[in-house]
Amino acid sequence: MFRSDAVMCVDSFLRYMRYEKNYSSHTVLSYGNDLKQFAAYLEARTGGETDLLSADTPLVRGFVSSLMEAGETARSAGRKLSSLRAFYRYLVKEGRMEASPAERVSKPRGGKTLPVFVKQSDMDAILDAPQDGPSFAEVRDRLIVSLLYHTGIRRAELIALRDGDADLASNTLRVTGKRNKQRIVPFGEELRRELEEYLRVRDKVTGGAACRTLFVRDNGEPLYPGLVYRVVTRMLGEQTTLAKCSPHVLRHTFASAMLNNGAGLTGRSSRSCSATGCRYPILSFPPICGI
Repeated sequence: MFRSDAVMCVDSFLRYMRYEKNYSSHTVLSYGNDLKQFAAYLEARTGGETDLLSADTPLVRGFVSSLMEAGETARSAGRKLSSLRAFYRYLVKEGRMEASPAERVSKPRGGKTLPVFVKQSDMDAILDAPQDGPSFAEVRDRLIVSLLYHTGIRRAELIALRDGDADLASNTLRVTGKRNKQRIVPFGEELRRELEEYLRVRDKVTGGAACRTLFVRDNGEPLYPGLVYRVVTRMLGEQTTLAKCSPHVLRHTFASAMLNNGAGLTGRSSRSCSATGCRYPILSFPPICGI
C-alpha cells in the first residue's frame, strides 16, 4: 500500500499523533485508514506513479470528489480531508515537504442535520419507571442512563470513571476527556442518591472488594463500550420510537435540556451548547407576559 519512504513517514506521523499530540488510539487508527484509502486512490489513479509523498493538490481534490461520488457524506469526506491536511502539515513541519498539497482543497459542504434527542417526558418515564427488588445490573443500568443524561459526558468518559472521581460531598464528577484533559462536572441530589444506592448494591455483589472503575460488571471487571451501548439502546428503545438510541443521543438530550433552561443562547432561531459543540433548535418558549 505504501512505498518504503512513505511507510516511514506515515509511521512517524501516527506515533506523533498518538504520543505527542495525545490523540486516542481510535483516532490514530482512523488517520491511518484514511491515509491508506488515499494511497489506494493514488495507486489506481496514477498507475503507481504517484504516492503520498509526491501527490499534488489536483489529486487531493480528485480524491475528495471521488468520495462524494461514491456516496460518502460531506462530513465523512471532510473528515478524511482533515486527516490528509494533518499528515501533510506534519511533513512540512518536519521539513520533508515544502508545501502541503491538501491545504488549498476546500471541504465539501453538506446540509447540517439537527441532533437527535429524547423528549423530556420520555426521559422522565425511563428514569421514573418502578423497579421491584432490582438486581445489581438493573440498578447499574439505570444509573448509566441517568448519569449520561444528567451530566452530558461521553460513553468513554463514563467507562473510565473511578470511585475517587465521584465526590458525593460536593456533588461533582472529575471527568477525564479527550487528550486526557480533566474537567469538573456538577450534578444534583437525585443523581447523588442514585450513586449512593449503586455503590451500596455494588459492594454487596463484589463483597466490598476494591474495583478498578466506578462502573463494573457482575464479576467486578470494568464495563466495555459495547455493553454501555446495549444498555442505552435497550432502555431508550423501550420508551421512545427514535431510530437512533445510542449513548451519544443522551449527550444531545442533556444539551437540549440545558439550552431549554436558558443556557448558551447564541442566536434567535437556534442555540448551541459548549458541552457538545452542536446547534439545536429552540425547543420551548418562555411564557409571554400580559397574555
